Parts: sequence; C-alpha cells; structure tokens
Amino acid sequence: MRYIVLGSRPAHGVGAVARARTAGAAARRAGDREPVTVFHGLRVASAYAWRLLVLGAAVYVVFMVLGRLQLVAVALFLALVVTSVLRPLADLLARRVPRAVAVVISVFGSLVAALGLLALVGGLVAGESGRLGREFSGGIGRIQRWLEGPPFHVNHTVLSDLQGKVATFVSEHRSVLISSALSGAGRVVEILTAAVLALFCSLFFIHSGDRFWHWFQELLPEGARDPWGRAGRAAWRTFAGYTRGIIIVAATNALVVGIVLFALRVPLALPLTLLEFFAAFIPLVGSPIALAVATVVALASRGPVIAIVVLALIVVIGQLEGHVLHPLVLGWSVRLHPVVVAVSVIAGSILAGVIGAVVAVPMVSVAWSVFGELRAPPETEHPGRSPD
Repeated sequence: MRYIVLGSRPAHGVGAVARARTAGAAARRAGDREPVTVFHGLRVASAYAWRLLVLGAAVYVVFMVLGRLQLVAVALFLALVVTSVLRPLADLLARRVPRAVAVVISVFGSLVAALGLLALVGGLVAGESGRLGREFSGGIGRIQRWLEGPPFHVNHTVLSDLQGKVATFVSEHRSVLISSALSGAGRVVEILTAAVLALFCSLFFIHSGDRFWHWFQELLPEGARDPWGRAGRAAWRTFAGYTRGIIIVAATNALVVGIVLFALRVPLALPLTLLEFFAAFIPLVGSPIALAVATVVALASRGPVIAIVVLALIVVIGQLEGHVLHPLVLGWSVRLHPVVVAVSVIAGSILAGVIGAVVAVPMVSVAWSVFGELRAPPETEHPGRSPD
C-alpha cells in the first residue's frame, strides 16, 4: 500500500504538469486569435497614403511624357485656347454660311488681325529706335545725377565702377551672348512649328470637336462613359471660362496701362501695352513684371517723377485685378484661393519655365472642377453630350 501511495503521487504530479501545459497552450492560442487594434485615423491615413503615392507616380509619368513631347503639348494647349475663344464666333457665323466657311473666316480673320497688330508694333519700335536710343543715353545720365543727389548721395565712383563692370562683363561674355542668341533663333523654328500645329488642330476642334469627343466616348466601356462625360463637360466648361475670362482681364489691364502711358507720353507706349496684355496671362506676377519694364523705360526717358507714377500704377492694377476683375470675371468658373494660385504659378515656373507658369492655373482649375463634378451625384440627362 505504501508503494502504491508513493507511486500515485508522481502520477498526480505528471497529470498536473500536463494540464498546466495544455492550459498554457490554449491561452497562447487564444492570444494568437486576439485581433491587433489599429486606430481608425491610422487606417484612414494609410489608405490615403498609398492612393496618393499612386496618384503622384501617375502625375510624374504624365509630366515626364509631356516634357518629352513639349512641342506637341504646347501646340494642343494653344489649339484648345483658340477653340475656346473662337468657337462661339464660328457658331454665330455658321447660322449664315456653311460651317466650314465660318470656321475658316473666324480662324484666319483672327490670325490676320493678330499679325497686323504685331506688324504695327514692330514698325513703331523700328521707327522710334533712333530717338529712343538718344533718350536712353540721356536718361542714363539723368538717373546717375539723380542718384548722386539727395536723398541717395551715391558716390560718383561707385556708379562709374558699376558701368565699367557691366561693359567688361558684356565684352568678356560676348561669345556666350551670341551663342545664346543663335540658340534662341533655333527656338523660333520650334515656335513656328508649334504655331502651325496649333492652327491645324484648332481648325478641326472648332469644326467638329463634338465628333471627336463622341468618338472617344464610344471607345470606353459603357459603365465608364457617364463619369468621363461628366468630367469632360466640367473640364471644358472651366477651361473655356478661364480662357475667356483671363483674356477679358488682360485686355482691361492693357487698356488702363495704355491710357496712362499715352497720357504720360512714355515712349513705346503701344509695345508696352501689348507686353502688359500678354504678361497678364500669368496671374499675380505677370502684370508687375510688365509694369516694371515700363517703369524702367519711363525712368530713362521721362525722369523719376513719371517713373514713380508708373510704379504706382502697379499697385492700382494689382488692386483692380485682385479685388474687381478676378472675382467678377473669373469667379464663376475658377474658384481657387489666391494662395493656391500663387503656389501653382511658382511650381509651374519651376517645372516648365514660362510655359509652366502660364498653364499651371488652368490645369489646377480643371483638375479641381473635375474632382468636384465626380464627387457630386451623377446626372442622368444628356449622358453623351460633348464637352464643347
């Protein structure tokens, strides 16, 4: 009996150890099945993060392709600009004459008017070049005497050294300047090629842009046609509204600047007015740069008082453009904060220079309008309508 009792204790101990091991394994399995808690904000952030990475990669690829095909991209952009401006005129003329004739009249009539204006500006510059050169040489002397007097009291030696350094720089880098001019002449051929391609494409876009869009929609799956149709209509509505609005803003700025420059008898008033018109296509920074050039011309030809008046015009144009023209003309088609506009212009100029600064705001506006349209409830009417 003692042997049995003594032998039962090890049996009891082995069973307890086995049960303990079984319980520990069950506890570990239960712990393995317990879900890991991830905060909701972290899950949402990670979901947005990988989608933004994919979107950023897609945008990068698009920009790389456009950079390689910059000439074609610029030509298509110009063709869309011409289409958005001249399409209403062609539609109006098409009520009286065949549409093909209306398209030719509207496009080539506008082209002849633009070339005539440029020829007039070139003739004025060529005719005033001699007198302007004499005025500039005398104006530089007036500026030098003005800086030497009160309130600046700049030393005459400093100004003489500055003129000497400028002359030395030009003489030492004359070959570089000549090669830059020759490379710029090579760019003229590319510009003419892009202009011809844009003219060719704009003829077809104005004549039958709706057919192009309908053909493109037919290539898509049936379920994707309605979202693409809504996005296309929103994109074209915003792009056309921005283009027509910015032309109105630029023309208004140029009109005000031209009146002031003619009243102040500043030389080259018409070319400077034309420069203001084209510079206004770059929001926020284009007009101040053009007026800065006009200020330098006024300072060299008419003296510091007239230059200060032209300089004050920068503030007036900025207030008129920012608080009156943009809200009234562009407010219904482009709803971007001024900070977004400024960042877009700077980013576009970094990526693609002047061309990037010009196209940045319309591209961002179109992207934002498409995003807003796709977030809205879908429309059931006119599912296949052209964005034109």
